[in-house]
Amino acid sequence: MTGQPLNVLFLCTGNSARSIIAEAIMNREGRGRFRAYSAGSHPKGEVNPNAIRLLESLHYKTDGFRSKSWDEFEGPDAPKLDFVFTVCDDAAAEVCPIWPGQPITAHWGMPDPAAVQGSPAEVALAFAETYRMMSNRITLFMNLPLASLDRLSLQRRLAEIGQRREAAAKA
Repeated sequence: MTGQPLNVLFLCTGNSARSIIAEAIMNREGRGRFRAYSAGSHPKGEVNPNAIRLLESLHYKTDGFRSKSWDEFEGPDAPKLDFVFTVCDDAAAEVCPIWPGQPITAHWGMPDPAAVQGSPAEVALAFAETYRMMSNRITLFMNLPLASLDRLSLQRRLAEIGQRREAAAKA
């Protein structure tokens, strides 16, 4: 790992909620150590308004977020990716592009808050829960001793972070 900010890409099929939330958290909490991006295999074309409302309520700047294709991260002008995390099961099951630089990948799947049906309060709660889970995972990731872990150990630790939700949900 270099002294430069590490580039992290969060992938989800639609790039409208989970991956956008992850991008926001990582860019704010990463404090220059990380630069986060998000994309989707089949982007919806707009960010979910509930994701925007949640992020704004937590004082995030939201004017730069957009739903975009992962194709933007394939070309020679794309940032060199250090890490790629899938945050939905559909994206994890898809054949991803070959990312330049062979980034470390992990699956951090979590339920889709945009799929929740119910009252506005129930939907808001689903988005808040997604934010909480994603924030916890990102905090664990940022606190890893990246410089002292070999690639295989780091890969294992990132996979363990992605499995945390399942253990907590079953407890």
